[in-house]
Amino acid sequence: MSATPTRDLARVLTLRDLVLIVVGTTIGSGIFTVPGAVLRQSGGDLGIALLVWLLGSVLALLGALTFGELGAMLPDAGGSYVYVREAFGKLPAFLLGWTLFLAINTGSTATLAVAFANYLGELVPLAPAAHKLAGVAMIAAVAALNIRGVRRAASVQNWSTALKVTAILALAAAGFLLGDGFGRADARAFTTPLSLGSLSAAGVALLGVLWAYEGWQNVTNSAGEARDPQHTFARAIGLGTGALVAIYLTANAGYVAAVGASGVTASDRVAADAVRTLFGPGAAKLVTLVILVSIFSAANGLALTGPRMYFAMARDGVFFRSLAEVHPRFGTPALAVAASAAWAMGLALTGGFEQLFTYVVFASWIFAALAAASVFVLRLHRPDARRPFRVPGYPVTPALFIAAAAAIVGNTIVARPVQALIGLGIVATGVPVYLLWKRGRKAAS
Repeated sequence: MSATPTRDLARVLTLRDLVLIVVGTTIGSGIFTVPGAVLRQSGGDLGIALLVWLLGSVLALLGALTFGELGAMLPDAGGSYVYVREAFGKLPAFLLGWTLFLAINTGSTATLAVAFANYLGELVPLAPAAHKLAGVAMIAAVAALNIRGVRRAASVQNWSTALKVTAILALAAAGFLLGDGFGRADARAFTTPLSLGSLSAAGVALLGVLWAYEGWQNVTNSAGEARDPQHTFARAIGLGTGALVAIYLTANAGYVAAVGASGVTASDRVAADAVRTLFGPGAAKLVTLVILVSIFSAANGLALTGPRMYFAMARDGVFFRSLAEVHPRFGTPALAVAASAAWAMGLALTGGFEQLFTYVVFASWIFAALAAASVFVLRLHRPDARRPFRVPGYPVTPALFIAAAAAIVGNTIVARPVQALIGLGIVATGVPVYLLWKRGRKAAS
Protein backbone atom coordinates (compact mmCIF):
# COMPACT_ATOMS: atom_id res chain seq x y z
CA MET A 1 0.00 0.00 0.00
CA SER A 2 1.05 3.57 -0.60
CA ALA A 3 2.27 5.39 2.48
CA THR A 4 0.44 8.56 1.40
CA PRO A 5 -3.22 8.13 0.61
CA THR A 6 -4.21 9.06 -2.92
CA ARG A 7 -7.26 11.24 -2.59
CA ASP A 8 -9.02 10.54 -5.87
CA LEU A 9 -10.31 7.39 -7.49
CA ALA A 10 -10.05 7.05 -11.26
CA ARG A 11 -13.21 7.85 -13.21
CA VAL A 12 -13.59 4.72 -15.32
CA LEU A 13 -17.28 3.78 -15.05
CA THR A 14 -19.40 4.47 -18.13
CA LEU A 15 -23.14 5.04 -18.40
CA ARG A 16 -23.62 1.36 -19.24
CA ASP A 17 -21.56 0.29 -16.23
CA LEU A 18 -23.65 2.44 -13.89
CA VAL A 19 -26.96 1.19 -15.29
CA LEU A 20 -25.87 -2.43 -14.90
CA ILE A 21 -24.61 -1.77 -11.36
CA VAL A 22 -28.09 -0.51 -10.47
CA VAL A 23 -29.76 -3.54 -12.03
CA GLY A 24 -27.21 -6.14 -10.96
CA THR A 25 -26.93 -4.98 -7.35
CA THR A 26 -30.70 -4.95 -6.90
CA ILE A 27 -31.56 -8.28 -8.52
CA GLY A 28 -30.36 -10.90 -6.05
CA SER A 29 -32.67 -13.77 -5.18
CA GLY A 30 -35.77 -11.67 -4.43
CA ILE A 31 -37.48 -11.75 -7.83
CA PHE A 32 -37.08 -15.56 -7.89
CA THR A 33 -38.83 -16.00 -4.52
CA VAL A 34 -40.79 -12.90 -3.40
CA PRO A 35 -43.69 -12.96 -5.94
CA GLY A 36 -45.35 -15.92 -4.19
CA ALA A 37 -45.42 -14.14 -0.83
CA VAL A 38 -46.67 -10.89 -2.40
CA LEU A 39 -49.58 -12.65 -4.13
CA ARG A 40 -50.42 -14.59 -0.94
CA GLN A 41 -50.52 -11.40 1.10
CA SER A 42 -52.70 -9.87 -1.63
CA GLY A 43 -55.27 -12.63 -1.08
CA GLY A 44 -54.44 -14.31 -4.37
CA ASP A 45 -55.90 -11.29 -6.18
CA LEU A 46 -53.78 -10.53 -9.26
CA GLY A 47 -55.11 -6.99 -9.51
CA ILE A 48 -54.11 -6.08 -5.96
CA ALA A 49 -50.72 -7.77 -6.35
CA LEU A 50 -50.14 -5.76 -9.55
CA LEU A 51 -51.03 -2.52 -7.76
CA VAL A 52 -48.61 -3.42 -4.95
CA TRP A 53 -45.80 -4.06 -7.43
CA LEU A 54 -46.65 -0.83 -9.27
CA LEU A 55 -46.64 1.16 -6.02
CA GLY A 56 -43.27 -0.28 -5.02
CA SER A 57 -41.97 0.51 -8.52
CA VAL A 58 -43.21 4.11 -8.34
CA LEU A 59 -41.54 4.60 -4.95
CA ALA A 60 -38.26 3.28 -6.33
CA LEU A 61 -38.51 5.62 -9.31
CA LEU A 62 -39.31 8.62 -7.10
CA GLY A 63 -36.22 7.84 -5.02
CA ALA A 64 -34.08 7.34 -8.11
CA LEU A 65 -35.09 10.73 -9.54
CA THR A 66 -34.34 12.44 -6.22
CA PHE A 67 -30.97 10.78 -5.85
CA GLY A 68 -30.26 11.58 -9.50
CA GLU A 69 -30.20 15.31 -8.72
CA LEU A 70 -28.01 14.79 -5.66
CA GLY A 71 -25.56 12.51 -7.48
CA ALA A 72 -25.18 14.89 -10.42
CA MET A 73 -24.65 17.83 -8.04
CA LEU A 74 -22.22 16.02 -5.70
CA PRO A 75 -20.51 13.37 -7.85
CA ASP A 76 -18.14 12.13 -5.16
CA ALA A 77 -17.37 8.71 -3.71
CA GLY A 78 -19.66 8.00 -0.79
CA GLY A 79 -23.10 8.76 -2.21
CA SER A 80 -25.71 9.16 0.54
CA TYR A 81 -22.98 9.80 3.11
CA VAL A 82 -21.85 12.85 1.15
CA TYR A 83 -25.40 14.17 0.63
CA VAL A 84 -26.25 13.89 4.33
CA ARG A 85 -22.89 15.34 5.37
CA GLU A 86 -23.33 18.40 3.17
CA ALA A 87 -26.96 18.95 4.19
CA PHE A 88 -27.14 17.90 7.85
CA GLY A 89 -23.57 17.67 9.13
CA LYS A 90 -20.93 15.09 9.87
CA LEU A 91 -22.55 13.21 12.77
CA PRO A 92 -25.74 12.12 10.94
CA ALA A 93 -23.59 11.22 7.92
CA PHE A 94 -21.28 9.15 10.10
CA LEU A 95 -24.22 7.31 11.69
CA LEU A 96 -25.43 6.44 8.19
CA GLY A 97 -22.04 5.04 7.17
CA TRP A 98 -21.48 3.35 10.53
CA THR A 99 -24.81 1.51 10.36
CA LEU A 100 -24.24 0.43 6.79
CA PHE A 101 -20.78 -0.90 7.67
CA LEU A 102 -21.87 -2.52 10.91
CA ALA A 103 -24.99 -4.26 9.66
CA ILE A 104 -26.86 -3.16 6.55
CA ASN A 105 -24.40 -3.49 3.64
CA THR A 106 -22.21 -6.11 5.28
CA GLY A 107 -25.31 -7.90 6.56
CA SER A 108 -26.69 -7.93 3.02
CA THR A 109 -23.43 -9.44 1.80
CA ALA A 110 -23.55 -12.06 4.54
CA THR A 111 -27.17 -12.86 3.64
CA LEU A 112 -26.16 -13.31 0.00
CA ALA A 113 -23.24 -15.53 1.02
CA VAL A 114 -25.49 -17.84 3.06
CA ALA A 115 -28.05 -17.92 0.22
CA PHE A 116 -25.24 -18.75 -2.22
CA ALA A 117 -24.16 -21.70 -0.08
CA ASN A 118 -27.77 -22.87 0.26
CA TYR A 119 -28.36 -22.91 -3.49
CA LEU A 120 -24.94 -24.42 -4.17
CA GLY A 121 -25.94 -27.21 -1.78
CA GLU A 122 -28.83 -28.05 -4.12
CA LEU A 123 -26.32 -28.87 -6.86
CA VAL A 124 -23.47 -30.32 -4.78
CA PRO A 125 -23.95 -31.95 -1.35
CA LEU A 126 -22.14 -29.86 1.27
CA ALA A 127 -21.16 -30.81 4.81
CA PRO A 128 -21.90 -28.13 7.45
CA ALA A 129 -18.30 -26.89 7.47
CA ALA A 130 -18.16 -26.83 3.67
CA HIS A 131 -21.45 -24.96 3.62
CA LYS A 132 -20.01 -22.11 5.71
CA LEU A 133 -16.77 -22.11 3.73
CA ALA A 134 -18.68 -21.83 0.45
CA GLY A 135 -20.30 -18.60 1.57
CA VAL A 136 -17.01 -17.20 2.87
CA ALA A 137 -15.27 -18.21 -0.37
CA MET A 138 -17.83 -16.28 -2.40
CA ILE A 139 -17.21 -13.13 -0.32
CA ALA A 140 -13.44 -13.61 -0.68
CA ALA A 141 -13.70 -14.07 -4.46
CA VAL A 142 -15.81 -10.94 -4.84
CA ALA A 143 -13.41 -8.94 -2.64
CA ALA A 144 -10.35 -10.11 -4.59
CA LEU A 145 -12.03 -9.18 -7.86
CA ASN A 146 -12.85 -5.69 -6.61
CA ILE A 147 -9.41 -5.12 -5.13
CA ARG A 148 -7.78 -6.01 -8.44
CA GLY A 149 -9.54 -3.26 -10.36
CA VAL A 150 -12.77 -1.32 -10.82
CA ARG A 151 -12.80 -1.92 -14.56
CA ARG A 152 -12.42 -5.68 -14.08
CA ALA A 153 -15.16 -5.83 -11.43
CA ALA A 154 -17.47 -3.70 -13.58
CA SER A 155 -16.95 -6.01 -16.55
CA VAL A 156 -17.92 -9.03 -14.43
CA GLN A 157 -20.92 -7.06 -13.20
CA ASN A 158 -21.95 -6.32 -16.78
CA TRP A 159 -21.91 -9.87 -18.11
CA SER A 160 -23.37 -11.45 -14.97
CA THR A 161 -26.20 -8.92 -14.93
CA ALA A 162 -26.86 -9.45 -18.64
CA LEU A 163 -26.97 -13.21 -18.08
CA LYS A 164 -29.49 -13.12 -15.26
CA VAL A 165 -31.73 -10.53 -16.92
CA THR A 166 -31.73 -12.59 -20.12
CA ALA A 167 -32.68 -15.70 -18.13
CA ILE A 168 -35.52 -13.89 -16.32
CA LEU A 169 -36.95 -12.48 -19.53
CA ALA A 170 -36.54 -15.80 -21.38
CA LEU A 171 -38.46 -17.59 -18.62
CA ALA A 172 -41.22 -14.96 -18.81
CA ALA A 173 -41.41 -15.37 -22.60
CA ALA A 174 -41.64 -19.16 -22.21
CA GLY A 175 -44.48 -18.68 -19.71
CA PHE A 176 -46.42 -16.53 -22.16
CA LEU A 177 -45.84 -18.94 -25.06
CA LEU A 178 -46.28 -22.30 -23.31
CA GLY A 179 -48.34 -21.57 -20.21
CA ASP A 180 -52.08 -21.08 -19.77
CA GLY A 181 -52.11 -19.44 -16.33
CA PHE A 182 -54.10 -16.38 -17.33
CA GLY A 183 -56.84 -18.58 -18.78
CA ARG A 184 -57.44 -20.54 -15.59
CA ALA A 185 -60.36 -20.01 -13.21
CA ASP A 186 -58.04 -18.84 -10.41
CA ALA A 187 -56.88 -15.81 -12.44
CA ARG A 188 -59.03 -13.21 -10.69
CA ALA A 189 -58.41 -9.49 -10.38
CA PHE A 190 -59.89 -6.87 -8.04
CA THR A 191 -62.41 -9.26 -6.50
CA THR A 192 -61.14 -8.83 -2.91
CA PRO A 193 -63.44 -6.54 -0.87
CA LEU A 194 -61.80 -3.35 0.31
CA SER A 195 -61.33 -3.44 4.09
CA LEU A 196 -58.86 -2.47 6.78
CA GLY A 197 -57.59 -6.05 6.81
CA SER A 198 -57.01 -6.16 3.04
CA LEU A 199 -55.21 -2.79 3.13
CA SER A 200 -53.00 -3.99 6.00
CA ALA A 201 -52.18 -7.18 4.08
CA ALA A 202 -51.34 -5.13 1.00
CA GLY A 203 -49.01 -3.03 3.15
CA VAL A 204 -47.19 -6.17 4.26
CA ALA A 205 -46.98 -7.26 0.62
CA LEU A 206 -45.46 -3.87 -0.25
CA LEU A 207 -42.61 -4.53 2.18
CA GLY A 208 -41.76 -7.65 0.17
CA VAL A 209 -41.75 -5.64 -3.06
CA LEU A 210 -39.53 -2.96 -1.53
CA TRP A 211 -37.15 -5.68 -0.32
CA ALA A 212 -36.91 -6.94 -3.91
CA TYR A 213 -36.04 -3.37 -4.98
CA GLU A 214 -33.49 -2.88 -2.17
CA GLY A 215 -30.14 -1.79 -3.59
CA TRP A 216 -30.89 0.62 -6.46
CA GLN A 217 -29.46 3.52 -4.43
CA ASN A 218 -26.08 1.82 -3.85
CA VAL A 219 -24.78 3.10 -7.17
CA THR A 220 -24.61 6.60 -5.64
CA ASN A 221 -21.48 5.46 -3.79
CA SER A 222 -19.72 5.01 -7.14
CA ALA A 223 -20.37 8.51 -8.48
CA GLY A 224 -16.74 9.34 -7.70
CA GLU A 225 -15.62 6.82 -10.31
CA ALA A 226 -18.14 7.74 -13.02
CA ARG A 227 -17.04 9.40 -16.22
CA ASP A 228 -18.72 12.76 -16.78
CA PRO A 229 -20.97 12.15 -13.75
CA GLN A 230 -22.83 15.45 -14.09
CA HIS A 231 -24.37 14.12 -17.29
CA THR A 232 -24.31 10.34 -16.91
CA PHE A 233 -25.20 9.69 -13.28
CA ALA A 234 -28.82 10.86 -13.22
CA ARG A 235 -29.50 9.08 -16.52
CA ALA A 236 -27.93 5.90 -15.19
CA ILE A 237 -29.91 5.70 -11.95
CA GLY A 238 -33.13 6.58 -13.79
CA LEU A 239 -32.56 4.12 -16.63
CA GLY A 240 -31.42 1.37 -14.25
CA THR A 241 -34.42 1.73 -11.96
CA GLY A 242 -36.78 1.96 -14.94
CA ALA A 243 -35.27 -1.24 -16.31
CA LEU A 244 -35.83 -2.94 -12.94
CA VAL A 245 -39.51 -1.98 -13.03
CA ALA A 246 -39.93 -3.48 -16.52
CA ILE A 247 -38.02 -6.65 -15.58
CA TYR A 248 -39.95 -7.22 -12.34
CA LEU A 249 -43.40 -6.66 -13.84
CA THR A 250 -42.59 -8.88 -16.82
CA ALA A 251 -41.24 -11.64 -14.55
CA ASN A 252 -44.36 -11.58 -12.38
CA ALA A 253 -46.64 -11.84 -15.41
CA GLY A 254 -44.52 -14.69 -16.79
CA TYR A 255 -44.75 -16.64 -13.52
CA VAL A 256 -48.55 -16.38 -13.49
CA ALA A 257 -48.70 -17.41 -17.15
CA ALA A 258 -46.54 -20.45 -16.41
CA VAL A 259 -48.07 -21.86 -13.20
CA GLY A 260 -51.27 -19.89 -12.65
CA ALA A 261 -52.22 -17.62 -9.77
CA SER A 262 -52.68 -20.50 -7.32
CA GLY A 263 -49.31 -21.94 -8.35
CA VAL A 264 -47.56 -18.63 -7.63
CA THR A 265 -49.42 -18.23 -4.34
CA ALA A 266 -48.35 -21.68 -3.15
CA SER A 267 -44.68 -21.24 -4.04
CA ASP A 268 -41.68 -19.74 -2.27
CA ARG A 269 -39.45 -20.64 -5.23
CA VAL A 270 -41.69 -19.60 -8.05
CA ALA A 271 -38.99 -19.37 -10.75
CA ALA A 272 -37.93 -22.99 -10.19
CA ASP A 273 -41.57 -24.12 -10.12
CA ALA A 274 -42.26 -22.26 -13.37
CA VAL A 275 -39.32 -23.95 -15.11
CA ARG A 276 -40.35 -27.34 -13.70
CA THR A 277 -43.90 -26.89 -14.99
CA LEU A 278 -42.84 -25.74 -18.45
CA PHE A 279 -39.82 -27.97 -19.12
CA GLY A 280 -39.81 -30.79 -16.55
CA PRO A 281 -37.99 -31.41 -13.24
CA GLY A 282 -34.52 -31.71 -14.74
CA ALA A 283 -34.60 -28.18 -16.13
CA ALA A 284 -35.29 -26.69 -12.69
CA LYS A 285 -31.58 -27.09 -11.90
CA LEU A 286 -30.92 -24.36 -14.47
CA VAL A 287 -32.76 -21.90 -12.27
CA THR A 288 -30.41 -22.75 -9.41
CA LEU A 289 -27.45 -21.90 -11.65
CA VAL A 290 -29.04 -18.60 -12.66
CA ILE A 291 -29.73 -17.74 -9.02
CA LEU A 292 -26.10 -18.49 -8.12
CA VAL A 293 -24.95 -16.08 -10.83
CA SER A 294 -27.54 -13.56 -9.68
CA ILE A 295 -26.39 -13.74 -6.05
CA PHE A 296 -22.73 -13.42 -7.07
CA SER A 297 -23.62 -10.41 -9.23
CA ALA A 298 -25.50 -8.73 -6.36
CA ALA A 299 -22.59 -9.33 -3.97
CA ASN A 300 -20.18 -7.94 -6.55
CA GLY A 301 -22.36 -4.86 -6.89
CA LEU A 302 -22.26 -4.32 -3.12
CA ALA A 303 -18.45 -4.60 -3.18
CA LEU A 304 -18.31 -2.12 -6.07
CA THR A 305 -20.33 0.43 -4.14
CA GLY A 306 -20.38 0.09 -0.32
CA PRO A 307 -16.64 0.41 0.38
CA ARG A 308 -16.64 3.81 -1.37
CA MET A 309 -18.71 5.14 1.52
CA TYR A 310 -16.17 3.87 4.07
CA PHE A 311 -13.42 5.36 1.88
CA ALA A 312 -15.17 8.75 2.06
CA MET A 313 -15.60 8.47 5.84
CA ALA A 314 -11.92 7.66 6.30
CA ARG A 315 -10.99 10.55 4.03
CA ASP A 316 -12.97 12.83 6.37
CA GLY A 317 -11.00 11.47 9.33
CA VAL A 318 -13.94 9.74 11.05
CA PHE A 319 -13.03 6.14 10.21
CA PHE A 320 -9.87 4.08 10.03
CA ARG A 321 -7.44 6.33 8.15
CA SER A 322 -5.96 3.43 6.18
CA LEU A 323 -9.33 2.89 4.48
CA ALA A 324 -8.81 6.18 2.62
CA GLU A 325 -5.82 4.71 0.76
CA VAL A 326 -6.02 3.99 -2.93
CA HIS A 327 -3.97 0.97 -4.03
CA PRO A 328 -0.95 2.28 -5.99
CA ARG A 329 -1.23 -0.43 -8.64
CA PHE A 330 -4.92 -1.30 -8.89
CA GLY A 331 -6.36 2.17 -8.22
CA THR A 332 -9.04 0.81 -5.86
CA PRO A 333 -9.91 1.50 -2.22
CA ALA A 334 -8.42 -1.91 -1.51
CA LEU A 335 -8.35 -1.75 2.29
CA ALA A 336 -11.93 -0.48 2.42
CA VAL A 337 -13.02 -3.42 0.24
CA ALA A 338 -11.03 -5.86 2.38
CA ALA A 339 -12.36 -4.50 5.68
CA SER A 340 -15.94 -4.68 4.48
CA ALA A 341 -15.43 -8.25 3.24
CA ALA A 342 -13.75 -9.35 6.47
CA TRP A 343 -16.65 -8.10 8.60
CA ALA A 344 -19.20 -9.69 6.25
CA MET A 345 -17.31 -12.99 6.50
CA GLY A 346 -17.45 -12.82 10.29
CA LEU A 347 -21.20 -12.18 10.19
CA ALA A 348 -21.74 -15.05 7.76
CA LEU A 349 -19.63 -17.50 9.79
CA THR A 350 -21.28 -16.72 13.11
CA GLY A 351 -24.78 -16.23 11.82
CA GLY A 352 -24.78 -12.96 13.73
CA PHE A 353 -26.10 -11.05 10.74
CA GLU A 354 -29.59 -12.53 11.09
CA GLN A 355 -30.54 -10.74 14.32
CA LEU A 356 -28.40 -7.69 13.56
CA PHE A 357 -29.87 -7.31 10.09
CA THR A 358 -33.44 -7.74 11.38
CA TYR A 359 -32.92 -5.06 14.01
CA VAL A 360 -31.44 -2.36 11.79
CA VAL A 361 -32.77 -2.99 8.27
CA PHE A 362 -35.60 -0.53 8.91
CA ALA A 363 -32.96 2.08 9.71
CA SER A 364 -31.94 2.04 6.06
CA TRP A 365 -35.28 3.75 5.36
CA ILE A 366 -34.52 6.43 7.97
CA PHE A 367 -31.27 7.18 6.17
CA ALA A 368 -32.91 6.96 2.73
CA ALA A 369 -35.43 9.59 3.86
CA LEU A 370 -32.63 11.73 5.32
CA ALA A 371 -30.59 11.49 2.13
CA ALA A 372 -33.62 12.40 0.01
CA ALA A 373 -34.39 15.33 2.33
CA SER A 374 -30.91 16.65 1.49
CA VAL A 375 -32.30 17.88 -1.82
CA PHE A 376 -34.50 20.42 0.03
CA VAL A 377 -31.70 21.63 2.30
CA LEU A 378 -29.16 21.95 -0.51
CA ARG A 379 -31.60 23.83 -2.76
CA LEU A 380 -32.21 26.26 0.11
CA HIS A 381 -28.59 26.78 1.17
CA ARG A 382 -26.86 26.31 -2.19
CA PRO A 383 -29.31 27.78 -4.70
CA ASP A 384 -26.55 28.67 -7.15
CA ALA A 385 -24.81 25.28 -7.15
CA ARG A 386 -24.53 23.58 -10.50
CA ARG A 387 -27.39 21.11 -10.98
CA PRO A 388 -27.07 19.41 -14.37
CA PHE A 389 -30.19 17.39 -13.48
CA ARG A 390 -33.14 18.64 -11.47
CA VAL A 391 -35.62 16.18 -10.06
CA PRO A 392 -38.86 16.51 -12.06
CA GLY A 393 -41.96 17.28 -10.04
CA TYR A 394 -40.02 18.98 -7.25
CA PRO A 395 -40.98 19.32 -4.42
CA VAL A 396 -43.70 16.64 -4.73
CA THR A 397 -41.41 13.88 -6.01
CA PRO A 398 -38.92 13.83 -3.11
CA ALA A 399 -41.71 14.59 -0.60
CA LEU A 400 -43.66 11.50 -1.66
CA PHE A 401 -40.56 9.32 -1.37
CA ILE A 402 -39.76 10.71 2.08
CA ALA A 403 -43.37 10.22 3.21
CA ALA A 404 -43.32 6.59 2.03
CA ALA A 405 -40.02 5.93 3.81
CA ALA A 406 -41.37 7.54 6.98
CA ALA A 407 -44.50 5.37 6.78
CA ILE A 408 -42.37 2.23 6.54
CA VAL A 409 -40.30 3.29 9.54
CA GLY A 410 -43.40 4.21 11.52
CA ASN A 411 -45.10 0.92 10.68
CA THR A 412 -42.02 -0.97 11.87
CA ILE A 413 -41.93 0.96 15.15
CA VAL A 414 -45.64 0.26 15.78
CA ALA A 415 -45.57 -3.37 14.65
CA ARG A 416 -42.23 -4.32 16.22
CA PRO A 417 -41.44 -1.74 18.91
CA VAL A 418 -38.83 -3.85 20.75
CA GLN A 419 -36.88 -4.68 17.59
CA ALA A 420 -37.10 -1.05 16.44
CA LEU A 421 -35.82 0.23 19.80
CA ILE A 422 -32.89 -2.22 19.73
CA GLY A 423 -32.18 -1.18 16.15
CA LEU A 424 -32.11 2.50 17.06
CA GLY A 425 -29.83 1.60 19.96
CA ILE A 426 -27.42 -0.11 17.55
CA VAL A 427 -27.44 2.99 15.35
CA ALA A 428 -26.78 5.14 18.44
CA THR A 429 -23.60 3.16 19.21
CA GLY A 430 -22.06 5.22 16.44
CA VAL A 431 -22.26 8.42 18.50
CA PRO A 432 -19.45 7.60 20.98
CA VAL A 433 -17.44 6.02 18.16
CA TYR A 434 -17.74 9.23 16.14
CA LEU A 435 -16.68 11.34 19.13
CA LEU A 436 -13.63 9.12 19.70
CA TRP A 437 -12.52 9.42 16.08
CA LYS A 438 -13.15 13.16 16.11
CA ARG A 439 -11.07 13.53 19.28
CA GLY A 440 -8.30 11.39 17.81
CA ARG A 441 -8.28 13.52 14.67
CA LYS A 442 -7.92 16.71 16.75
CA ALA A 443 -5.09 15.17 18.79
CA ALA A 444 -3.25 14.18 15.60
CA SER A 445 -3.54 17.67 14.06
